[in-house]
Amino acid sequence: MTEQPARPTSRDVARTAGVSQATVSLVLGDKWRGRVSERTAGLVRDAAHALGYRPNLAARNLRLGTTRTALLVVPALTNEFFARVYTGAAEVAAEHGFGVVLYPSPAGVGPARDPFASARAALDGVIASSMATEALDAIRGADLPLVMLDSDPAGPGAAARVNLDIAGGIRQVTGHLLGLGHRRLLHLASSVASWTFDVRAEALAGAVRGVPDAVVRTVSAPLEVGAAREAVEHALAAPGPRPTALICDGDILAAGAYKALRRLGLRVPEDISVTGFDDLALATAIEPELTTVSLPAEQVGERGMTALLAVLDGRRPEPGDLPVSLVVRASTAPPPSDA
Repeated sequence: MTEQPARPTSRDVARTAGVSQATVSLVLGDKWRGRVSERTAGLVRDAAHALGYRPNLAARNLRLGTTRTALLVVPALTNEFFARVYTGAAEVAAEHGFGVVLYPSPAGVGPARDPFASARAALDGVIASSMATEALDAIRGADLPLVMLDSDPAGPGAAARVNLDIAGGIRQVTGHLLGLGHRRLLHLASSVASWTFDVRAEALAGAVRGVPDAVVRTVSAPLEVGAAREAVEHALAAPGPRPTALICDGDILAAGAYKALRRLGLRVPEDISVTGFDDLALATAIEPELTTVSLPAEQVGERGMTALLAVLDGRRPEPGDLPVSLVVRASTAPPPSDA
């Protein structure tokens, strides 16, 4: 029987790097900044890599009373945006020896059920994307750090918040349409009760305020293609001048609007321009390709996990909203000449 080589220890790493075991612990535990030089940290990491050293996370976690696990709560697993948020969070977590557990809480307004017998015993912190703070009480309790993504900055209970410039995105959409000459706008709003959708409605109202002849009508629908199609068909059947542009709260709603317009014999953008929000893969799968607002979802997840790590380490998270950008494609054009 072949004898297996001994597993390298932190003492072996320390000897190879020419440092103490305490220094090895600081560097591999990501606690070295301000205590150990960049050069020394590099020597330790190189020695660990060369030896194939892997720290015993179970023993370390038991000793420190931590699990190095974060819970990411999202409204849905089927939405591409939240999958990308998870990707960003997981990448940062892996760099720091953390794991991320993904947990759905449909609708995001709660209450979300505790996924474990006692979440506080199994987690170091919670990150919640596009959720209501009060929906998370059963999960986080009073003593578990909470980082909110895409949420009301005035809301209670969060140790840190990471937001997108949602209002700025709507202003970019509205400015684009007004610049093309549109004045009759239909806002296809999400019926989900959420801060992020409230901001879109408020920003749209503010963007057209003071613009001569600009009129905005609003209809709402769940974030489903079929529901959006029905809402647009009903809105366009109402008496009065037909809108020349649709501003949709999401790309999924825009896809439903496309179906409604096609059923009514209307063309995009010759008869009605359509815009979305999110820049999902769907935006370039439909024809014509959709003018929409691109959201840096991976960066949201990265910033969220970084913020949680800062809170756990007693540091102040990075402030400021993440910028968004309008992507102009073929679904928008000047209004028809007879509008």
